[in-house]
Amino acid sequence: QEQLVESGGGLVQPGGSLRLSCAASGMIFSRRTWGWYRQGLGKQRELIAYVGNIPIYVDSFVKGRFVISRDNAKNMVYLEMSDLKPAFTCVFYCYPAPECGILWGQGTQVTVSS
Repeated sequence: QEQLVESGGGLVQPGGSLRLSCAASGMIFSRRTWGWYRQGLGKQRELIAYVGNIPIYVDSFVKGRFVISRDNAKNMVYLEMSDLKPAFTCVFYCYPAPECGILWGQGTQVTVSS
């Protein structure tokens, strides 16, 4: 059974850093391009970065601040976030990019606040 489990979120002060992790199981991980998405309260979920063979940063704000990476041996996707702003208070999800038909994970909440 396909499953995605995100972790690593929490409360962080503006300017702080967090590292998000995503464990994927029940699928051929290495063949997929993987993305990190964010969803603010009352907003649509949006793709911010994805990684196939190389990382691509869709959201201009995250370029230079976030680093997306993957470990095919461990079926893991990571998002290292730095210089966080309150605008990034949202739920983060990992998921294939482009979106496909598998179930989304529960996401991990990031709250940026002083």
